[in-house]
Amino acid sequence: MQELFNRYINYLEAERNASPYTVRNYTNDLVGNYKRGSEKGFFQFLRLKQIDSLGKVDKHTLRDYISWLMEQGVAKASIARKLSAIRSFYRYLAREEILPNNPLREASAPKLDQRLPFFLTIEETVRLLKAPDLSSPQGLRDRAIMELIYASGLRVSELVNLNLEQISLDSGQIRVWGKGAKERLVLIGKPAAMALANYLSQGRPKLLSKKGGSALFLNRYGGRLSQRIVQMILEKYAALASLGKRVYPHLLRHTFATHMLDGGADLRVVQELLGHASLSSTQIYTHVTKSQARKVYLSAHPMAKKDEELEKG
Repeated sequence: MQELFNRYINYLEAERNASPYTVRNYTNDLVGNYKRGSEKGFFQFLRLKQIDSLGKVDKHTLRDYISWLMEQGVAKASIARKLSAIRSFYRYLAREEILPNNPLREASAPKLDQRLPFFLTIEETVRLLKAPDLSSPQGLRDRAIMELIYASGLRVSELVNLNLEQISLDSGQIRVWGKGAKERLVLIGKPAAMALANYLSQGRPKLLSKKGGSALFLNRYGGRLSQRIVQMILEKYAALASLGKRVYPHLLRHTFATHMLDGGADLRVVQELLGHASLSSTQIYTHVTKSQARKVYLSAHPMAKKDEELEKG
């Protein structure tokens, strides 16, 4: 199993341009994570059930695996991700004719509870963006990071991998390589462009070392900033701004999409800016705040407008 898994990972990296993050997740989902927690990997389950061949797996095995995960309290979203990894692995085995067919083709996944993404209000966003101390190089960097995520909806992986040559402050555009090494252009407004310009002129030169190279965002040692540090940066300023909620990079991405749609942006434009392959991934952001919903309702419904006039009169 391990040998076939290694071949599969090589295929993902060489032919599918899988990111290190994807490889790590697939490894945890299939092989298992031996560093922490109880056994939850698919191969671990097969060994538990004394199934010594991948060809002996069928949809009933998969159902037993789902039940086993649910007994351990694994969330439905995590179960769905694990099943996606297993299906992908078996499609590879069938394509390479390692197995005569894919025994899991008809297997179904558990229905997920639809969750609306959390987001910050405009007032909360402003408080967060104003929290850094702009008298220090780190403060200039942190302000630029938060302004950039909020202005563009970048994924944190895309953010930390940015290099100087990808940035065009004059045109307000950034070239980004997203999932599957797909290139796209994202746009930034004047506040984000100004924050980036201040960081590039006053902050980055003071952080730069030989380790930094062309990396846009640098840590205190002059090397490329990590995703974990970006997470810690947002947690720090959420506390300083007294937001009273957990703030993380993807929350700012949610906030970008929500505020764009609340402001009247076309759904397909937001899809392109976010780098979503499918419109269905973007449609979850079509929820609106209550104030915006009331505004649209009062402006669109003829009887509502009359009721409003009567209240004022």
